[in-house]
Amino acid sequence: MAFARNPKPMNELLKEFIKKIPQKTELKRGMVLHAWPDVVGEKISNITKELYFEGPRLIVKVTSEAWRYELHANRYSIAKKLNNYVESDVIKEIIVRT
Repeated sequence: MAFARNPKPMNELLKEFIKKIPQKTELKRGMVLHAWPDVVGEKISNITKELYFEGPRLIVKVTSEAWRYELHANRYSIAKKLNNYVESDVIKEIIVRT
């Protein structure tokens, strides 16, 4: 017995599913939090104490002032990388705190 259509790859099915669900923004924000270590790297991930959203802002708490300054200086490129990773503009701003 043959199928009437060709099966789709799993990544295409997931993308279609994400487009259709009403909680798309919340799902993408969760994906950002999960992707943080992969995108920023092990060193920055290790100095991150807290990571959460307040509306469209990603709040990052770090262990020292030096790291706060470093992340603050690179916050736009980090936001762009994370948004690209989840294929959506869920991060409008990154706030770095100690």
